[in-house]
Amino acid sequence: MTIRLVTFDALHTLVAPRLPIYVQYSQTFAPYLGVLEPGMLKQSFKVALTQVQKENPAYQGDSGVEGWWSEVIKRTAIGAGANPQAVDTSLLQIVPSLMERFSSRQGYKLFHDSLPVLRRLHQMNIRTALISNTDTRMLSVLKDLEIAPYLDSILLSEVVGTEKPDARIFHLALAFSMRSELDPMEIQDGVHVGDELESDYHGARAAGMHALLLRRAGPEGDGERKEEGENLQGVQVVNDLWGVVKWVEQQTT
Repeated sequence: MTIRLVTFDALHTLVAPRLPIYVQYSQTFAPYLGVLEPGMLKQSFKVALTQVQKENPAYQGDSGVEGWWSEVIKRTAIGAGANPQAVDTSLLQIVPSLMERFSSRQGYKLFHDSLPVLRRLHQMNIRTALISNTDTRMLSVLKDLEIAPYLDSILLSEVVGTEKPDARIFHLALAFSMRSELDPMEIQDGVHVGDELESDYHGARAAGMHALLLRRAGPEGDGERKEEGENLQGVQVVNDLWGVVKWVEQQTT
């Protein structure tokens, strides 16, 4: 077996928030809503994001991406104890500020191993792609962090209209990564890497790809999507992106 394609999740895999997301929200909220309790803000953001994702997956809905995130931001603030009337009157200032912040290196940073590993995979003549359940601002982030040139294809759920764990997005990544019909690849020629057990690991496996679940040690792993009581029996886990390179090398026959 030879691996010819490695696909990556974005958030908490290749990129991380420069500060925890709830801290950046708190900084933006403060001039308009006062200082909200950090623990409540962190939990409220998680609940609001999950709710809106279920109601309008892949950024569907009549209000567009900014309206989608406006709803997340509004529910986050109110859920953390902000005055609902104050939230309504300040959304026009808060939403554009947060949308801009999370469109560049102001809101995100690379993990220390992201760029070196992508360079190494290219040296090995292995194609790379990004599969992310996010909107088109992630492309601006990747360009600003100077990592986009090392990704042969970039699939964002807002653009393709479907999101992980749907098998279609993994098959699209394969199709977009083939350089020509004379150089075909099969889905089993690829491996997907990400931090979410259901969306990344089980989604890729169900699509027919290999999969590696990323579980970084120490503070770097704090933001990963870990569910209480998750069952990792039989799951292939790597502790950093160099573990991906090692796994790929071991599969070469």
